[in-house]
Amino acid sequence: MIVTVHPAAALAGTPSLPADKSVAHRAALFAALADGESEIVGFSDAADPQSTVACLRALGVEFEERDDVLGPDGIPSLFVQGRGLNGLVEPAGPLDCGNSGTTMRLLAGLLAGRPFTSTLVGDDSLTPRPMSRVAIPLGQMGARIGMTDGHAPLVVEGGALSGITYRLPVASAQVKSAVLLAGLSASGTTTVIEPVRTRDHTERMLELDALEVGGERHLTIERGHRIRARQWVVPRDVSAAAFFLVAGSIAEMATIQLTGVGLNPTRSGVLDVLRAMGADIRTSNERERGGEPLGDLRVEAPANGLAGVEIGGDIVPNLIDEIPVLAVAAACAQGRTVIRDAEELRVKETDRIEAIADVLRAMGADVEERPDGLVIEGGRPLKGAAVDARDDHRIAMAAAVAALVADGPTTIHGAEAAAVSFPAFWDALESVAAGAVEMG
Repeated sequence: MIVTVHPAAALAGTPSLPADKSVAHRAALFAALADGESEIVGFSDAADPQSTVACLRALGVEFEERDDVLGPDGIPSLFVQGRGLNGLVEPAGPLDCGNSGTTMRLLAGLLAGRPFTSTLVGDDSLTPRPMSRVAIPLGQMGARIGMTDGHAPLVVEGGALSGITYRLPVASAQVKSAVLLAGLSASGTTTVIEPVRTRDHTERMLELDALEVGGERHLTIERGHRIRARQWVVPRDVSAAAFFLVAGSIAEMATIQLTGVGLNPTRSGVLDVLRAMGADIRTSNERERGGEPLGDLRVEAPANGLAGVEIGGDIVPNLIDEIPVLAVAAACAQGRTVIRDAEELRVKETDRIEAIADVLRAMGADVEERPDGLVIEGGRPLKGAAVDARDDHRIAMAAAVAALVADGPTTIHGAEAAAVSFPAFWDALESVAAGAVEMG
């Protein structure tokens, strides 16, 4: 799929945002493990969370959309018949995780303690991604996980597990979640230690209290920890909102409103960075639903433009998914932006450091690629170009945001990748930049 994005003189509107992928994955998993019926309000129709649902269905979990029960934006509620911790059944074939690393890693933790063998497979984008980081702690708990050179397919031979204390060597909410899920079935106590805080949806949903010890977070779970059947509410995705926050911050004229956006403090670092750059972003109507904070955002074109900043250290895990579009903001800002400590971007759906650097250079930006990030000298006018999304949803959408302020049209090859996290992205972009999006 090829999309051409033309420059837009002004941006205005209230685009419809997708449900938060991270919360949706976990809501489906925990509802499946609960005793009784749960309702998920505002579940995501994006490809990744749907992969989680498909895998859980193959494990015997029943999901039903009910059109008579509608959540935000008219999305039908998803009702889940929980099977309890011991109610999953052996799948008839491989579990296809599609493009979703979250699906594969969290399911590996869940299935490590089941009394059967499961095979987890993925598409050509997921298969090369590193899985040893989850196999190692699960192996220490007693699981047997087969891989091919540290990559999928994963063959999880479930069985008896023992609790461990595991300090995360790499900041990863997925690995943390996998170990805690395995801990539900492990004898004794399982503790995960986080030197650097990562997104905390899992512990919120499991109702775990973190213990702070010497600047590190200790999360502990006991075998048989009960998961209540309940109503789960999925906020709108702050990672999706980031594309419109950046667009509104680099345009000459813009007023964009975003409603019901998740404002979890372990996910909202993008707001802190954009505000530090000079963005005019205002928050209102803050509330809490289903244990997650959310609110409404309004972004307007800043009177004095954006300025370069340094992005690194403990905030990086908080905004790792937003770095490609923050690189676009940096290219449009005055002065230098340094992005460091982001080597994790090298092992995402594609090498996102290289991919976004290639996009921005093709459009005329001054970008230096480093092993763990980028140095961007902002202020050069961007020009339209032909760019490749590399089958990566965040690269496709970041390129589209840059195209809105470029001189001339930009052609994005592989634009269909946006559907992985934001199926309606191109319609949402057109809703704030009328006439800018040309589908090819």
